[in-house]
Amino acid sequence: MNHPAPQNPIPYRLVRKGMVMSPLSGQPYETEGVLNPASGRTPDGTLHLLPRLVAEGNVSRVGLAKVLFDEEGVPCGVERRGVVLAPDEGWERGKNNAGVEDPRVTWIPSLGRYVMSYVAYGPLGPKPALAVSTDLTDWTRLGPVQFAYQPDLDTDLNLFPNKDVVHFPEPVPGPGGEPSYAMLHRPMWDLGWFRPGEGVHLPAGLTDERPGIWISYVPVAEVERDISALTRPRHHKLVALSAHPWEDLKIGGGPAPIRVDEGWLLIHHGVSGTIEDPWVQNQNVSYAAGAMILDPADPSRVLARSTEPLMAPETEEERSGTVPNVVFPTAIEEVDGKLFVFYGMADAHIGVALLERTA
Repeated sequence: MNHPAPQNPIPYRLVRKGMVMSPLSGQPYETEGVLNPASGRTPDGTLHLLPRLVAEGNVSRVGLAKVLFDEEGVPCGVERRGVVLAPDEGWERGKNNAGVEDPRVTWIPSLGRYVMSYVAYGPLGPKPALAVSTDLTDWTRLGPVQFAYQPDLDTDLNLFPNKDVVHFPEPVPGPGGEPSYAMLHRPMWDLGWFRPGEGVHLPAGLTDERPGIWISYVPVAEVERDISALTRPRHHKLVALSAHPWEDLKIGGGPAPIRVDEGWLLIHHGVSGTIEDPWVQNQNVSYAAGAMILDPADPSRVLARSTEPLMAPETEEERSGTVPNVVFPTAIEEVDGKLFVFYGMADAHIGVALLERTA
C-alpha cells in the first residue's frame, strides 16, 4: 500500500540563491575554508556577514565582509573588511588548538547592542562565549558563558562542551513569567574527549544521550544593571531532541529566532549518519536544515516542527568540502521585504537561500 509523503507542518521553504563567499586564494586566514557566518548591519545600514575564517591547522577567526547584491537584490558576493575577533585570549586556545568559531550575532534593540555568541576552542575543548558591539567592527568580550548550577539537573553544565548558542532578539517570558533574555544552546554529554573512558554523563531525568537544543534565561533587570550578566544564564531546560531520521544523531540551533505569525521561527540543523570519533572532521554524516515554531508565551515549548528537511545537501559545494554533505544555516536577514538565510556549505563556502512562506 502506498502512503502519501509526510507534509511539513511548517509553512516555510528554503530556495537556494547561490554562493556568496569562498576562500580567497593567497589569503592565509582562509586556507581551510570560509563558513558558518553571523550577520548584521553597520550603523550606516550596510549589510555585512561575519564569517568564520579557517586558517591552516583549523585555527578560526571571525571576519567582517560587506554583502554585495545583484540587479535583482539577491546577495551574490562580498567585499572583505578584515578580522574582528581572533583567538587572542588564553581561554580561546590550547597547546595544540585555537579558535573563535561559528559566531551567531543578534541585534537586541532594548540593549542597543549586537550580542555575538561564539565557540571558544580552548584548553578544555569547545566552550561558548559572548561579545558585544554597537558597530560590528569593535567587539568587547563579556567572557565565557558560566551556566548557573541547577540542583534538579544533578550536574554542572559547565563540565560539558557546548555549541550553537543563539539569543532571542527581545526579552521573552522566563520561568514564572519574569521578562528575560534567553539563549538557546546545545550541550554535548560525552566527556570522553577530556578524560578517556569517562563517557556519557546525562542530567537527571534525561535518558536520550543525543545532543539537543536547550534554553537558559537571564532576568532583564540583571542585564540592565550589568550587561555581563548575559554570561550567567540560569533556569536551564530542554527544548527539543532529535525526532526524525534526517536529524537522527543530533540537532542544534541556527540563526537567531525571528517572530512570525505562528510564534518564534527557529531554523535549526539536524545531523544523520554515523560518528565514530566526534573530534575528527571527516565523518560519514549529513547536515540538513529544518525549522521549529516556539511558543511566544513559553519559548521552551515547541508548537510545530518540520518532519522533512527544508534543505539538504544537494549541490557540489554542499556535498564536497572540508566536511562533506553539510548545509549549516547560521544567519538570517531581511532585505527589501525578503528573508535571506546564509549557511555554511560543507565547511568550505557560504551560500544563501530565500526563506518563503508556503501558505
